[in-house]
Amino acid sequence: MEQGDAETQNDLGVCYANGQGIEQSYVEAVKWFRKAAKQGFALAQYNLGICYTNGQGVEQSYVEAAKWYHKAAEQGFTLAQYNLGICYANGQGVEQSYVEAAKWFHKAAEQGFGLAQCNLGQYYYNGQGVERSYTKAVKWSRMAAEQGYAEAQFNLGLCYYNGQGVKQSYVEAIKWFRKAAEQRFDKAQYNLGVCYANGQGVEQSYTEATKWYRRAAEQGVALAQYNLGLLYANGQGVEQSYTEAVKWYRKAAEQGDRKAQNDLGAYYTNGQGVKQSYEDAFKWYHRAAEQGYPEAQYNLGMCYDNGQGVEQSYTKAVEWYRKAAEQGFALAQYNLGVCYDNGQGVEQSYTKAVEWFRKAAEQGFTLAQYNLGMCYANGQGVEQSYTEAVKWFRKAVEQGYALAQYNLGVCYANGQGVEQSYTEAVKWFRKAVEQGYAPAQYNLGVCYANGQGVEQSYTEAVKWYRKAAEQGLALAQYNLGLCYALGQGIKQSIVMAKFWLRKAAMQGNADAAIVLKMLN
Repeated sequence: MEQGDAETQNDLGVCYANGQGIEQSYVEAVKWFRKAAKQGFALAQYNLGICYTNGQGVEQSYVEAAKWYHKAAEQGFTLAQYNLGICYANGQGVEQSYVEAAKWFHKAAEQGFGLAQCNLGQYYYNGQGVERSYTKAVKWSRMAAEQGYAEAQFNLGLCYYNGQGVKQSYVEAIKWFRKAAEQRFDKAQYNLGVCYANGQGVEQSYTEATKWYRRAAEQGVALAQYNLGLLYANGQGVEQSYTEAVKWYRKAAEQGDRKAQNDLGAYYTNGQGVKQSYEDAFKWYHRAAEQGYPEAQYNLGMCYDNGQGVEQSYTKAVEWYRKAAEQGFALAQYNLGVCYDNGQGVEQSYTKAVEWFRKAAEQGFTLAQYNLGMCYANGQGVEQSYTEAVKWFRKAVEQGYALAQYNLGVCYANGQGVEQSYTEAVKWFRKAVEQGYAPAQYNLGVCYANGQGVEQSYTEAVKWYRKAAEQGLALAQYNLGLCYALGQGIKQSIVMAKFWLRKAAMQGNADAAIVLKMLN
């Protein structure tokens, strides 16, 4: 037999490899595979390659494995063509080459080998070793998918989801994601969850989303763990539970998911689902920030700004705000502007403050729009312009910001940047007072006292002075004291007049001190 039929020699090698009818021995298996392989028997060449790949009966060697796969592959042996493609893809025993990998996958794929078709589809999708072609990616993925290969089913679903190489269809995407998901393919389970969460190709259902996210999460898919955490945080598809949210965020965070790390930091900051700890919050923000996640960089800046979980440092705060700001994160741009405005951690510069306020304002960030308006109103860092101030105040009032409503009212009252109009001034003061803003309450009181933009009424004036005075506004306390002293809009009372004038005087209102002295 030792110089006999190659097929028989290979079969004997298989018997030794599997311990079929004979004592199992990879050494003996290799011996017989080699005899057959030297006679050019492709299956034996392939089997010998497997032994070298796995170090079974021989010293492990990718070089020898690739050599024997190559011999079998050149004879058209499908499995060898596929394995040789893997060797080239991974640079095992040969110089790494996606071009060569694609070449051998193509040969195996043309013979109907599903794994090769799947890999070839991925290569066309990513443009690895071949010119990118979504159409060809779909062609080869479909061939493998129809043979039941889960990864190919997922890839085909992805093409339908994104409309790559086929007409976009969430329905078709769902169909293929589901086939792969039912085979426990984790990425498909995750994507199926996304489709249910968003109602893409199926009726929207957080319950179903939870089900599929959980399956993927339990297999360790970080994105699924994070999304499952979100559902628990919001009580969508599951009973709301910050504890469960934290559990899943932590799993994703420990795998390096930067969004999960940032959110976990937020939960430690707020003490939701975990014991409040600025130190732990800082730890998780730092991990996400070092990965370049802008929200975490901003949060880390806030930790340094406020000395939470770390020694307070405006310099460090500025460093992290800047990193986030340069990535276009509006809150960080605004905070960096505030640092320049106040000279905290950087040399004071209104010009730089305006630069960063503008960047945040152009993204629609309300506080930045307001601050930019104030810079124009005061001529700080820019040429003074009430017209520009009004422009930015108006943008902020559209988002309901009380200080901007108040300042826009002041502009109308004084005719700064707009045509003077007490009626418009009252309109904007009233919007701000609805949010309880004390200076607007005071100004509205003044308008009623003077009959500006409204019918004159000391009674209404007193009403609004009182609201502002009770919030501690000295001017309102002074005016309310005067109303009591003069009996305007309210029954005269020297006792109450002294009460309010004294409060105003204690805050440094000189006029209140003078009137109080006169009453005494």
